[in-house]
Amino acid sequence: MTFTMLNSLKEQLMRHEGLRLKPYRCPAGKLTIGYGRNLDDRGISTREAEFMLTSDILECEAQLTQAIPRTYYALNDARKSVLVNMCFNLGIKGLLGFKNTLALIAAGDYERAANGMLASKWARQVGKRAIELAEQMRRGQ
Repeated sequence: MTFTMLNSLKEQLMRHEGLRLKPYRCPAGKLTIGYGRNLDDRGISTREAEFMLTSDILECEAQLTQAIPRTYYALNDARKSVLVNMCFNLGIKGLLGFKNTLALIAAGDYERAANGMLASKWARQVGKRAIELAEQMRRGQ
């Protein structure tokens, strides 16, 4: 396929399909997203999933730098990663609900912050993930 043909076809399909940024059911009842991507039958590729993951990670970091910039920037990469991971899992609003834990992190009391993480409802829900992240927060590596 030539570059010209590809671009022409993309323009036509974009016009015919329309862009939907959230999943919806097409007239045939298939779960669809974007410009008519049939998720039920085709799904997404590993490469596309990794692209979306990278985008989501960067969005979480942007939310953290907006919501708690002094705390976030003061951390090393391992501890920043804990907050990004939790933001990814809980959403920024959910993470910001960890008021005591975030205050302990801001104060550099990583031991008590890790203990607070493990004492949460979130830790009971995610199990090993919380144990790993609490240890990463505690040790900073």
